[in-house]
Amino acid sequence: MRKDDLKSIQGKELEMLLYFQKICSEHNLRFYLCGGALIGAIRHKGFIPWDDDIDLFMPRPDYERLPTIWKAYADTKHYSYCRTTKTKVYHDAGASIRDNYTTFINRHSINDDICHGLALEIMPIDGCPKGKITRIIQIADAMIFALFNAQRIPNNKGWILKLLAKIIYKLIPSKKLRYYIWKKAEKRMTKYKWEDCNQVTELIGSLRGMILRHPKVDFDNIVYKEFEGHQIPVMTGYDRYLKLIWGDYMKFPPVSERVAKHDTVFIDMNNSYRAYKGRYYCIKKEKQ
Repeated sequence: MRKDDLKSIQGKELEMLLYFQKICSEHNLRFYLCGGALIGAIRHKGFIPWDDDIDLFMPRPDYERLPTIWKAYADTKHYSYCRTTKTKVYHDAGASIRDNYTTFINRHSINDDICHGLALEIMPIDGCPKGKITRIIQIADAMIFALFNAQRIPNNKGWILKLLAKIIYKLIPSKKLRYYIWKKAEKRMTKYKWEDCNQVTELIGSLRGMILRHPKVDFDNIVYKEFEGHQIPVMTGYDRYLKLIWGDYMKFPPVSERVAKHDTVFIDMNNSYRAYKGRYYCIKKEKQ
């Protein structure tokens, strides 16, 4: 990716983040930076120089309130709330806010008639049960949810998991049945209420994230950190969280790993994805 393209993407992402923060502040929704955006805020006071997205966490109660608030108060002509449903599959287990006036087409979604605008990725933080057995069941449900909701295995998960997923998808080709399976798994894994738990966990994302528990006190409150000249919320326990996930997160990765993570087929920050239907996504099979 060219530096000019990356700067343009980061500029749009920042614009989206500030708008998202405005809506959340006005309606008492909690969120925090996570992933590379969180490392960027602490280590760079902004984007990691080679990063091409912003990831956010929301406590499950706020995460579930977001679509209602967004539909009622946000500029939905410009920004769409997106999340996999019975009829729309985004191949990401979380939710997203997408800019309808931009184009950011991921390779895994080129056959899908969905919003292909640049996205803020949003993932919930869930309550975590105390018991070992109930915790194992929760993790198992989270894995089932991820498999049938996202309906893809990222290339970096290893060939064994990728092969296993392909076999399962062939055995269960019905979209209706897949939807039924992940909805049931989602209901079971999220039944531990935020207010009743002392520990929380990531049920959407990496397997490592699913396995780890975090003190809920680390996520109950926020502090503000500088991000590209703006004050953006992060969880109070950000240091403990980052060390658990990445170890010495202040250390730069090898040069070979300093690349944008998305596998895109086409990007245009100045025009809507709608202009590219039939050219870069929803392409007829005979044209592929």
